[in-house]
Amino acid sequence: MEFVNFLKNPKQYQDLGAKIPKGAILTGPPGTGKTLLAKATAGEASVPFITVNGSEFLEMFVGVGPARVRDLFSMARKNAPCILFIDEIDAVGRKRGRGNFGGQNEQENTLNQLLVEMDGFNTTTNVVVLAGTNRPDILDPALMRPGRFDRQIYIGPPDIKGRASIFKVHLRPLKLDIALDKDALSRKLAALTPGFSGADIANVCNEAALIAARHLSDAINQKHFEQAIERVIGGLEKKTQVLQPEEKKTVAYHEAGHAVAGWFLEHADPLLKVSIIPRGRGLGYAQYLPKEQYLYTKEQLLDRMCMTLGGRVSEEIFFGRITTGAQDDLKKVTQSAYAQVVQFGMSDKVGQVSFDLPREGEMVLEKPYSEATARLIDDEVRKLINFAYERTVTLLTHKKVDIEKIAVRLLEKEVLDKSDMVELLGQRPFAEKSTYEEFVEGTGSLEEDTTLPEGLKDWNRDREKDKEELNDEQTARHTSAGMPF
Repeated sequence: MEFVNFLKNPKQYQDLGAKIPKGAILTGPPGTGKTLLAKATAGEASVPFITVNGSEFLEMFVGVGPARVRDLFSMARKNAPCILFIDEIDAVGRKRGRGNFGGQNEQENTLNQLLVEMDGFNTTTNVVVLAGTNRPDILDPALMRPGRFDRQIYIGPPDIKGRASIFKVHLRPLKLDIALDKDALSRKLAALTPGFSGADIANVCNEAALIAARHLSDAINQKHFEQAIERVIGGLEKKTQVLQPEEKKTVAYHEAGHAVAGWFLEHADPLLKVSIIPRGRGLGYAQYLPKEQYLYTKEQLLDRMCMTLGGRVSEEIFFGRITTGAQDDLKKVTQSAYAQVVQFGMSDKVGQVSFDLPREGEMVLEKPYSEATARLIDDEVRKLINFAYERTVTLLTHKKVDIEKIAVRLLEKEVLDKSDMVELLGQRPFAEKSTYEEFVEGTGSLEEDTTLPEGLKDWNRDREKDKEELNDEQTARHTSAGMPF
């Protein structure tokens, strides 16, 4: 909105001696709408939108990249005021001086030309450069300094209100069941899809339409949306994958262990659905409803670890042996334990220190701590996981009868939902008024906080006024032509 205002009313800034920002870099995970937002900004400002991909500058031939950058910026100056959008800027904006020993480096030359062009603007050209990337950590610091990209705007995954608004947009073109209320449906779906990005939400709506078409339905109903969410989270149902009776029994007790552990641990996420129909690469699948929460205490993380270990513990209690099915659970527990000890400073022995954990697929040549610290970290992680394991064993041994009930019902029905859990185990012993219930009931506000500064409020008011005038004009035209409006 701020950039739109810069481009619409440059004079109100220039009168005060302010320089219009050269540009902004949009960062955030894939699918959160960085490119869409740049297009929307150009649309709102009603200015030309020149878009280019970072990789288009890089060519095998020497000198082509810098020449393209020069041409692009000269075109932008001719069309000013305008928005120039460079998508995936990390292709051309990587840090310089890495692994280039001698020889000609086309990428560095292209970046140098880009740096010069961005700083060579005079202040009145009114060209705003926007760029998008999901790898801001590898960008050259010279590109990120004020005067080039003045703003770094982080666009994260939407929260529950944002998801509801995005669902409303994607539900508009779909042919929904008459009984469905779009507002209530978008609230419910937003609550069922924590952590989803805008692209995931579009995918869910499309999957629901495909499922409805496959079942020869006249319209899309709520069940189709639930199946679509399951498919996006857990993968495709494999009804043809036949499990041996012994394997099926193991999977049922494994999933029952997770469900019961989560039911009786205060800080674990409430269960929504548990199934033993194979999906994707997994054999069982459980869907939980996480709260919209950003800070976790040590106790909350421990409860989550115990719930994740519930499957492995259940196998051991009932069959006296363990299987390979808990590999993914153990991976999650290990990651959580290392994060607590290495990043969050939650271990008394290691102390209040924080080191970065290596990302998946990233080569680490040397650790940022000594061998002695590495040994201490490993010992602390093992101790933490063993404590969580013993705690889960105690809990599930005490609740053995409940696991038996859930597993038997799972083998019989294959899919259990929350109502089945309440019927078999009684109400969950903890107050569970989560964001989900509040939001679905309509008590949570759907309106996002869009407080605007005074200048933008005026601009918004003018926009509304223009719309009203246009509508009045159309009405007058239709009335004079004797047409009902």
